[in-house]
Amino acid sequence: MNKVKIGIVGLGRLGKRHAYNLANLVPGAELIAACSPIRAECEWAGTELGVPELYASFDEMLEQASLDAVWIASSSTYHAQQALAALDRGLHVFVEKPMGVTLEECAEIERAVQTHSNQVFLVGFVRRFDPSYRYAKDLIEAGKIGTPFLVRSQTCDLDEYAEFQLEFVKTGGGIFLDMNVHDIDLARWFVGSEIAEVHSVGGSFVHQGFATLGDADNTVCLATFKNGAIAVLSASRTAFHGHDTHTEIVGTKGILKIGTTPRKNRVEIFDSAGARTDCVRDFYERFEEGFIAEAREFVACIREGRKPEIRPQDGTAATRVGMAMTESFRKGTVVKLQI
Repeated sequence: MNKVKIGIVGLGRLGKRHAYNLANLVPGAELIAACSPIRAECEWAGTELGVPELYASFDEMLEQASLDAVWIASSSTYHAQQALAALDRGLHVFVEKPMGVTLEECAEIERAVQTHSNQVFLVGFVRRFDPSYRYAKDLIEAGKIGTPFLVRSQTCDLDEYAEFQLEFVKTGGGIFLDMNVHDIDLARWFVGSEIAEVHSVGGSFVHQGFATLGDADNTVCLATFKNGAIAVLSASRTAFHGHDTHTEIVGTKGILKIGTTPRKNRVEIFDSAGARTDCVRDFYERFEEGFIAEAREFVACIREGRKPEIRPQDGTAATRVGMAMTESFRKGTVVKLQI
């Protein structure tokens, strides 16, 4: 088929990266429209990427642009309503995580995707597209570590982004839905079972502003799966060394460790300060390959008429667990999930 004509909504820190990839690094994609209520962001898309159609309103973009697909990278609270509107117009949809911030939103999307069965729908669980995480999944499926029974996974952002996160948390769903949603998805993916119980603890140890919003800057959750496996999922907004995401999968015959040290490259520096390695600075630098790969997969699915591995049910499961983790943290109790 001809190139897939895509319109993107949301041109913030991550949205700009997505837009650049779609405009320059994804064969078969044509970024013909961009949407943001912030005029400077639209001007950036036109000037830097040459996007011909710019809109301040998502509805206007849907009505006026001749699109095949939409790429949703807006604030989390808008994900579901924008995805539903695009599906109803017969468009293919990529939506950043979380798919929805309520279970009702997620249920609506599941119904809409089932109704519009000829359209591609993909949730942005980017770590599934990272080469290292994909390789670990292949090893697990090949039985190299036996049966996985424990996952330890963490997401830690640079402390310098905390001030930005104080504003974002008001609409982003909180630390569990915003940050641990990836760890939740990975744990389900690796273990092959659903999380049945969670117990979350944490606090605002560095930035008290998160506590006033009912959130935290550092958290840990112990999760139990339906099949008896367990996971320890942690998050931090206060890493001072770099973006530190890593995962460990323990099986009955071996262990896999992914990204234990967040190295920028393989260079080791030895000088008067000692021995060290530089670290990646943010999530995009760590998962750049994954972000490009997920965009290419989305477009390839459209052009080849096939469905992605990630289903809307995966988005629902991540939201369900993230909400339960939030409830457990706020109430200080164990929360059992209805699965």
